[in-house]
Amino acid sequence: MKPGIYSGVSSADYHRDEALGSTSLKTLATRTPAHYQYEKAHPKSSAAFDLGTAAHSLILEQDEAGVVVIDVEAKRGKAWTEPADAAEADGKIALTSKEWSQVRAMRDSVVGHPLAKAALTGGAAEESVFWSHESGTALKCRPDMLHRGGKLGNLIVDLKTVQSADQADFAKSAANFGYHIQQAHYQAGLKAVTGEDFDFIFVLIEKTGAYLPAVVQLDAEDVARGAEMAERSIRIFNNCTKTGRWPGYESTTPIELPRWARCREEDALND
Repeated sequence: MKPGIYSGVSSADYHRDEALGSTSLKTLATRTPAHYQYEKAHPKSSAAFDLGTAAHSLILEQDEAGVVVIDVEAKRGKAWTEPADAAEADGKIALTSKEWSQVRAMRDSVVGHPLAKAALTGGAAEESVFWSHESGTALKCRPDMLHRGGKLGNLIVDLKTVQSADQADFAKSAANFGYHIQQAHYQAGLKAVTGEDFDFIFVLIEKTGAYLPAVVQLDAEDVARGAEMAERSIRIFNNCTKTGRWPGYESTTPIELPRWARCREEDALND
C-alpha cells in the first residue's frame, strides 16, 4: 500500500500486506528472527484471540455480524465443532453463550466509564496506516480508534482485553508484550503520514469478574526506549532480508542461574 491512512481495509487484507506491523517489530525485539519467520507463516489463532476480536468488534464498531453464538457448555463434540467449523469457513468467530455474555459485559462496562466511552467513540475505528521508514522498509499500523482534532485532539486509542487492569499488572504485561514498542511505532506512523504528533492511551477492560475498565498511559521514558527498540527491530529485519539468514537462539557465553536461585542454594548449604 502507498503511504497514507485508509478506511475500509479488511483485517484480512491488512494482515496480508507485507509491511511490518507492531506485532512483527515486537517479535524481532523480544525474541528472534526465526520466531518472526515462523509467526509470519503460522498466524496465531486461539479462543483468547477470538474473544478479544469479538470484544473489539462489539465495542469499537457495535458489530455483531461477525460472531456466531453456539449454545453449548464446552467446546467439544459435534454440537460445537460442526457449527464452529461452518462459522470459520464463513469468516466468522464462533463463541459459546458464556463467552458472548462475557463480551457483552465488557462492552457494557466500557460504555459505563465516561472517559473510556469518550475515547472509544467519535473517532475512526480500525483505519489502516501505511508509511515508509527512512531505510525504505514498508511499515504499517492499525489503531483501534483514531481521533484527529475534535474534543480529544490528536489521539490514538488502543483497547486491551486483560486479566487484570491493575496498574502494576498492566506494567508487567506492557514489558512482556512490548506495548511501549507498539505505542512508539503507532505514533511514529501517524507522524510520518500526517506530520502531526498524537497522544496515546490504553483502554483496559477485564475479561472476567466485575469487568472493570481503566484508562492508562505509559511513561514517556519507556515509550522513548520503545522507539529505540522498534528501530533495532527494523535494522534486524533489514539485515536478515539482505543476508537471507533468520537465526534463532545463539548462545556464546555460559548461562548463570538467577540470583534468587543462587541465594536459595547458598542458604541451604549454610544450614
